[in-house]
Amino acid sequence: MERRLAAILAADVVGYSRLMEQDEAGTFERARQRRTKLVEPAIARHRGRIFKLVGDGMLAEFGSAVDAVECAAAIQKAMSEANRDQPENRRIELRIGIHVGDVILEGEDRHGDAVNVAARLQQIAKAGGICVSRRVMGMAHQKVALGFDLLGEEKLKNMSEAMAIYAVRLDGAPSQQAPPLPNKPSIAVLPFNNLSGDPEQDYFADGVVEEIITALSRMRWLFVIARNSSFTYKGRPVDVKQVGRELGVRYVLEGSVRKAGNKVRITGQLVDAATGVHLWADRFDGALEDIFDLQDQVTAKVVSAIAPRLEKAEIERAQRKPTESLDAYDYYLRGMAGLHQWSREGNNAALVNFHRAIEIDPKFALAHAMAARCFPQRKGSGWVVDKAREAAEAERLARRAVELGGDDALALSTAGFVIGYIARDFNKAAVLIERGLQLNANMAWGWLYGAWLGVWRGDPDLALERIDRAMRFSPHDPQFFVMQGIAAYAHYVAGRYAEALSWAERAVFERSDYVTGLRVLAASAAMTGHDGQASDAIARLRELDPDLHLSNLRDVVPLQKPEDLSRMAEGLRKAGLPE
Repeated sequence: MERRLAAILAADVVGYSRLMEQDEAGTFERARQRRTKLVEPAIARHRGRIFKLVGDGMLAEFGSAVDAVECAAAIQKAMSEANRDQPENRRIELRIGIHVGDVILEGEDRHGDAVNVAARLQQIAKAGGICVSRRVMGMAHQKVALGFDLLGEEKLKNMSEAMAIYAVRLDGAPSQQAPPLPNKPSIAVLPFNNLSGDPEQDYFADGVVEEIITALSRMRWLFVIARNSSFTYKGRPVDVKQVGRELGVRYVLEGSVRKAGNKVRITGQLVDAATGVHLWADRFDGALEDIFDLQDQVTAKVVSAIAPRLEKAEIERAQRKPTESLDAYDYYLRGMAGLHQWSREGNNAALVNFHRAIEIDPKFALAHAMAARCFPQRKGSGWVVDKAREAAEAERLARRAVELGGDDALALSTAGFVIGYIARDFNKAAVLIERGLQLNANMAWGWLYGAWLGVWRGDPDLALERIDRAMRFSPHDPQFFVMQGIAAYAHYVAGRYAEALSWAERAVFERSDYVTGLRVLAASAAMTGHDGQASDAIARLRELDPDLHLSNLRDVVPLQKPEDLSRMAEGLRKAGLPE
């Protein structure tokens, strides 16, 4: 049987039998005109195709969930406009359901669970409404100007398991179902406004916020949103209540930094996102050389506002600083900016800046760890110049970070990731990543590193559990494509190729030059019979990493179990990767 991944749209007319009983000829003609003048043109505009007409209903196929959702919204808006002046007993209203999944091809017809689920979702939708599955919502919510409201989980007819169902909002206000509040105090620290009048000082203001996030994250009783998700709000006005709903937190900290000459002023205010009430506000003035003391004061004040009974030992732990040198920290921040670019140029610049930070402060553990972190990014992306030298340098930096950073959660877990990927010492990597998570259970990158380790060691369930935690701690991360790529690899290792393809498609859609994602996209597409898609992915992969062959696959995909590596090689061989 020939299969392929498709988005299926199912639609039918609400109360068609009742309308036909009242006015058979008129109802038939109105329904036909709506289909030919409104529905069919909308489907064609959105690159879809009707493959079945059944009485008052229809089924259409689309190449992407985004096209299907946008088409459904266009249809419902056009139908609503057409019904505006019609009496209720003459209105032709549709309800629509959409699902994404494998379909079986039989000539022009389509069969399979994707078709069945779409039809069941259509039955749940309200008149003029659209219901979609979680998979459709996940693929479309960040790419369409529509909202998605969780209706709950329901076991659909003839389906073995309950599934999450979402209703599409057509009011043009993008929204996502708010994550539930954690069962402990939760906070997001928003980017502080740079009031210095110098765009070059943005990184300084960002550094203040990063220090506060890091300090708060060390408190195991506190749920802290990761820096990358908080920073998606940078440079735009925000509604604190909306931020709280979108990120699933109770408290929001916002503020500003003004730097002039050798003086700096930091202001901050803590807001209850549920009520909008200001719980605390303060201002701190000081000399530039005292910036770390000012950061400590802000952190201690925030913590005290959230939990007045916080013990002194927890506050002291929150006040630990990565380095006493402001110049070293300045270079570290510049290095992080380069690392986040995920480009060859950014990676090269990051290495230079991390090494400058180390030259100034040779005991700066996190600078060593992040300098080491540059090398897995280089290796996985095909940017390595001198393989042996770079591997040795990465391992040296990582092990030095461990020596220096015994209580630095991010330094330890990052070093563990590097030692696992570069040195293939998975046991040592596991110890370091676990130690980091024990020190800071709110660290999104720590869970991400642990997920990669689960993939490498052949434990896909652990990998998926950990990447789910990483996504929860950083739900709007600009590097979310990396998390999606890990989920793809985990499903591939588990032999769930359709799920792997779905996650890989999302990762590569977000970042078309993500080499790691392209590898699993090509393999999973080949293993699910999507030969054209597999061939396209291999072509793009070979363009970005021409040195990759099946013979050196294990060098960049360090799968410990021979059967996992063999399965990956099989998929890439089918996709067209040369020996």
